Amino acid sequence: MAFEGLSEKLQGVFKKLRSKGVLTDADIDAAMREVRLALLEADVGFKVVREFVARATERCSGADVLESLTPAQTVVKIVSEELTALMGGAEAKLTFSSKPPTVIMFVGLQGAGKTTNCAKLAGMLKTRQQKRPLLAACDIYRPAAIQQLQIVGEGVGIPVFEMGQTDPREIAKKAVAHAKDHGNDIVFIDTAGRLHIDETLMTELRNIKSAVNPHEILLVIDAMTGQDAVNAAQAFNEALSIDGVLLTKMDGDARGGAALSVRAVTGKPIRFVGTGEKLDEIEPFHPERMASRILGMGDVLTLIEKAEQSIDMKKAAELEMKLRQNKFTLTDFHEQLGQLKGMGSMTDIMGMMPGINKKLLKDATIDEKAAGRVEAIILAMTPRERDNPEILNSSRKRRIAKGSGSKVEDVNKLLKQFEMTRQMMRQFAGGKMPKGMKGKMPFGF
Repeated sequence: MAFEGLSEKLQGVFKKLRSKGVLTDADIDAAMREVRLALLEADVGFKVVREFVARATERCSGADVLESLTPAQTVVKIVSEELTALMGGAEAKLTFSSKPPTVIMFVGLQGAGKTTNCAKLAGMLKTRQQKRPLLAACDIYRPAAIQQLQIVGEGVGIPVFEMGQTDPREIAKKAVAHAKDHGNDIVFIDTAGRLHIDETLMTELRNIKSAVNPHEILLVIDAMTGQDAVNAAQAFNEALSIDGVLLTKMDGDARGGAALSVRAVTGKPIRFVGTGEKLDEIEPFHPERMASRILGMGDVLTLIEKAEQSIDMKKAAELEMKLRQNKFTLTDFHEQLGQLKGMGSMTDIMGMMPGINKKLLKDATIDEKAAGRVEAIILAMTPRERDNPEILNSSRKRRIAKGSGSKVEDVNKLLKQFEMTRQMMRQFAGGKMPKGMKGKMPFGF
């Protein structure tokens, strides 16, 4: 994950500070030298690092820190606030026009992920804000670019406007007119990119901009390209005056410097981050939450939001009633498993929890396929067997094992763990933790 190395190093710095009851100026200077090195290794620009460390050092050297009862915690708080300010301070939301459609123009270099993330963002706004987006195919050069937009558009249930290999400026204008006629309140314009910045590309983008006067110009940059992403952001901003950035591939093995540098260099906020390859793996960018993740303090708010989006509250209330009446079945468990999978991988979920040691999490073996194996066994049962697992005799278990591609031992293990889970959840419903269950996660999670 992005920031993994930076997070590990910064947490190491603060661990040293916490071991000291009183901090001196020398302690703070030594800590800030390590912070500076950690930021530079994360590919944050030198000028950005220098200014960041200067501000943080000045604040940490004040009497409020040196005379504080918890000086190390105060230093962490200051660094967290400075990281948050460096990344923009607060969430930068999109600006929607009072007279629809709102026109959002996507720009960026080839390979950054414009087309896919154009559909991702449109899908997110459709799902979470009940918008009616339209995708406009204005990349007429890259082979199969129009077809790719149609495929990802279909994946999120959003129509695509295209006119083939004609003038991108005309396509953009006609797309906006089409949106007005058909009730689409947002138009996403997917433009062409290049492997490098050239005047031909910028001229075409300026022509599209002048034709449709977009309310937002979002620059898509690849977090894994490091400082090159920041240089690209600066060039696009100078040529087009962008309004914000969508940072992709934040789930990759990136050092994260782009996220920390782009706001300081361009003055433009990061609005969204792509967190995976799936079409629903995109999030609004919250600087304070990202700072919290970097410093190992978790991201509870994003975790809660993911739960709210994935969990059916009506079914949750029905489940609570079943638990109180001791009627929790394998059918119910299967539904809960599906909702948990909708929140993302277990590694990502664990990474958002406060107090989780990222190094231990990295070294831990989290079997992401365990849920799939459990699901296969449950689906191999009849509805009657799922609701009454006590009827599962030896012959039934052999049939289920064969039907799910597993062993009878796996079926027995599932049934044993299910019974443990049922007991635990029944006591949860009563507000108690079962004896001997603290710290245990059933079903291999």
